[in-house]
Amino acid sequence: MNVEIITGDLLNQDVEVIVNSWNRNIIPWWLLLPQGVSGAIKKRGGFQPFIEVGRLGPIPLGEARVTSAGKLPYKAIIHVAGINMFWFATEYSVKQSVINTMQIVNAQGYKSVAFPLIGSGSGNRGKDWSLGIMQAAFASIESEAKVKIVKYSK
Repeated sequence: MNVEIITGDLLNQDVEVIVNSWNRNIIPWWLLLPQGVSGAIKKRGGFQPFIEVGRLGPIPLGEARVTSAGKLPYKAIIHVAGINMFWFATEYSVKQSVINTMQIVNAQGYKSVAFPLIGSGSGNRGKDWSLGIMQAAFASIESEAKVKIVKYSK
């Protein structure tokens, strides 16, 4: 599988679907301070995706859920439970987030997807750590979709 690693803004990518590194969806979204990818999505895409993901209930660690993209120009947003209840990403949560996202991408027939570095922000892990786990996960996945990992930069 070919994965492109780029530097930029996740919300400026020419893809069909983006990934939001989310939490387990236990705490209501409206109680959380907007930060990172989620904060950018709320600011530019509105609250609709978060209302939708909130209605889906708790998300098991490492699993993924699909919502609309709100006002953003994507077909969907895939929200992954990339951090545990203690606000830490684990090797398991990051790896399973990638695997479960790609299962959705393949099942829905999306042609392209952009990922942030899962766990490198609110997950309290470094960018290199997150990138390494994600690359290892992608090595075991087969997909025709174009995949980008976006290292955030203004």
